[in-house]
Amino acid sequence: MERRAYALMISVAVLMSVLAFVCSRSVGIPLHDPDGFLGPAYLRLPLLCIGAFAADMVPRTLWRTRGNPKQFRAEAIVLIREHWTRERIILVILGLISFYFTYVSYRNLKNFLPFMRTTSDGHPLLYDNQLHALDRWLLFGNDPAIVLHKIFGFGFSAHILAYDYLLFLPLVPVTVTAWLVWSRNISFGYWYVTSQGLCWTLGTASYYILPTLGPGFAFPWLYFDIDKTGVSSLQDSLFYGRIHLHFDPFLNGVQSVAGFASLHVAITLMMALVGHYTVRHRWIRIALWVYVVVTAISTTYFGWHYIADDVAGAFIAVVSFYLGALATGQKFDDRGRKSHPTTTTRGVPVDSEVG
Repeated sequence: MERRAYALMISVAVLMSVLAFVCSRSVGIPLHDPDGFLGPAYLRLPLLCIGAFAADMVPRTLWRTRGNPKQFRAEAIVLIREHWTRERIILVILGLISFYFTYVSYRNLKNFLPFMRTTSDGHPLLYDNQLHALDRWLLFGNDPAIVLHKIFGFGFSAHILAYDYLLFLPLVPVTVTAWLVWSRNISFGYWYVTSQGLCWTLGTASYYILPTLGPGFAFPWLYFDIDKTGVSSLQDSLFYGRIHLHFDPFLNGVQSVAGFASLHVAITLMMALVGHYTVRHRWIRIALWVYVVVTAISTTYFGWHYIADDVAGAFIAVVSFYLGALATGQKFDDRGRKSHPTTTTRGVPVDSEVG
């Protein structure tokens, strides 16, 4: 007897799609397919998959044929048969579709937030003052932004942190494609996409539970001295996008301002956790952990998030990582320090589950 490793991944995508549709009808705002890295998601993901396929096939074929063009076609066919099996193709198709619907639904639900959570006089409900007060209490009366600005300054370090923060935008679809196409075990691909879907879903729930703008939008005077960077331009764009939404909810775009919890921290930490158990190359694992730390610093430095946002994001990451592991047939040994998959396909033996 067995279950499917993709069951939770697809269930999350369906749930998010239904919620987005219901909320759209409730507030009277149409659903949008937001643009992003390489354009809209329905173009972005296939392009990334084609690019990954080419990056997988061309170098290895050239290596095996030693550059002999006469052998290229035959060797490419052999490689396709070895790697692009029926199980791999199912993983890629289901993974991309599930990620697409989950992510697009997340963006739309985030867009509806100012209209779904309101005060008695119709204004968006916000908890920025409370979380800002909590930040100051945690740092004994000091503001996290001022502390980090004193440590890192406002010039060169701002550009380094901005580069790290903006790297997140292309990294999300790139890592989805990488785990789907290159994971050495099929279940690792399901694990990563399932965990990422859970991150987006739990993050959306956190936005609705405790809606905030984030310190950079609620207390902008704390961040005026930072050099202009790509992050500054992004923040300006998001600020005006939220304002324009109130005047014209039918604009062909979505607003993306929501603070609690930090999905930058959630996604990057989840990425590092899954990578720790599935990636063989030590330097990649180290790079992922360093990226988590720098990202957490940049979220507070630029005023995207409060300390509580980052803590909540870390909690979401751990929960998503673990639930994704159980759902896709991963077994943890040695008190969680090691893991091994109970399956190499989309079928997970039920008697191999871990409680």
